[in-house]
Amino acid sequence: MSDFTPLAYEDIDDARKPTLTEALVPVLVVVVSLGVGSGYLGLAPHAPLLWSITFTGLFARYHLGYDWERVSDAALAGLRMGLQAILILFVIYGLIATWTSAGTIPGLMYYGLGALTPAVFLPVTAILAAVVAFAIGSSWTTVGTLGVAFVGIGSGLGIPLPMTAGAIVSGAYAGDKQSPLSDTTNLAAAVTNADLYDHINGMRLGTAIAFGLSVLAYAVLGVLIVDGGAANVTAISGPLAGSYALGPLVFLPLVVTFGLAFRGYPALPSLVAGVFAGALTTIAVQGASFTAAWDIFLNGTTPETGSELVNNLLTTGGIAGSAWTIAVVVAALSLGGLLERTGVLPTLTHHLTRAIWSPESLVAGTGVAAIATNAFSAQQYMSIVVPSVSLRTLYDEYDLNERDLSRAVEAAGTPTGPFFPWHAGAVFMTGALYTSQPGAISWWWAPYYFFGILSPLVLFGLVLAGRGYDRAGSATQPAAPAANAAATDDD
Repeated sequence: MSDFTPLAYEDIDDARKPTLTEALVPVLVVVVSLGVGSGYLGLAPHAPLLWSITFTGLFARYHLGYDWERVSDAALAGLRMGLQAILILFVIYGLIATWTSAGTIPGLMYYGLGALTPAVFLPVTAILAAVVAFAIGSSWTTVGTLGVAFVGIGSGLGIPLPMTAGAIVSGAYAGDKQSPLSDTTNLAAAVTNADLYDHINGMRLGTAIAFGLSVLAYAVLGVLIVDGGAANVTAISGPLAGSYALGPLVFLPLVVTFGLAFRGYPALPSLVAGVFAGALTTIAVQGASFTAAWDIFLNGTTPETGSELVNNLLTTGGIAGSAWTIAVVVAALSLGGLLERTGVLPTLTHHLTRAIWSPESLVAGTGVAAIATNAFSAQQYMSIVVPSVSLRTLYDEYDLNERDLSRAVEAAGTPTGPFFPWHAGAVFMTGALYTSQPGAISWWWAPYYFFGILSPLVLFGLVLAGRGYDRAGSATQPAAPAANAAATDDD
């Protein structure tokens, strides 16, 4: 992703360069389409995204003057940017199915139910997810493996699923942001020319505050939850032990996947290895045939444990069940590519510079730009790259460190994607954690995703306190009118 170069405002053909008003038109249509279609009418995101893509394409063709080939290439650019995310989605759905049939996820559920209590479950879940995500550098892998097991444990302990999902995703993103193995962490450092470890150190205070407050909030929730899960523990543990051969060997897929991740292998090959390990364990430990193991990879699991509760928890769709999720991601990425390559997002980012008058407003404005880019591009990579490339000249003018820019885009960009149900991260997290409820959206659990709420708020709070940026040297801060005049000259 560090090779991706967003369209700069200066590079837009003058004949097709949208004004601020023109750039706001497709954005307003996207907001209205998704707000009315998904929010008011209760439609899945697919149709509202199609409406938005259609309008944006027609707007680019007949108002901005792009030919159909350029419009098509713009949509394809978004898909190319998100191809790795799409491939990971495919593999994760197959991995969840094979790990379920292998006994890996049932085993984690069985032993977790015996070790955890409702009072400590949520904070422990967040902390363990953060540790694993930090160690392997992947929030998606953490959610798609450990997170799925915690959903079952939480259900057995009587914890509402939205709370469990919020704790899992909070820990996964907090650990991922501090990991030198994370792709988004490396990307934020690369596109801002910051040293990787300077970037990580720069994020440490904000991440610690946001995640510390999140864990505290989960601890309070744990105390407030009425302990009504004792009956569920027995109702789940018994069928698990009776339906699966549980023992150390069922954790082989987990050891293989996390072991490769610890060694620095990228997420995709680590997950593929986990799929093969899951299929092998299904055959060797659970006694399934070779054909049955790979049919599960494709079509998922439909267990018959004698308990409807356990059956629902362990029902998975395999890669065939990823169609709903993949369709949303493909549509959202196509829309993001259209908005970026036709100059809409670069124009909005360019005009943001007019509202900047100080280092504090620059850092805060970077955070706002990252969140907005997340919303309209549906891709966390874009939320890092577009504001970084568009605003880094201003950081030089205000004599700020590169890590000030990298910290701002990652603190506000990476964790906030799940708040937008059409975002690739939101669709994946929801699909992985709500396997028995196709069509679930991230708004169901977003109120309990405390880290995503607090990370940008802490960034803005540190800026107000004078702790959100560092001077790079002794150069004099430019006057606000000069910075704004520079932005005006580009019109």
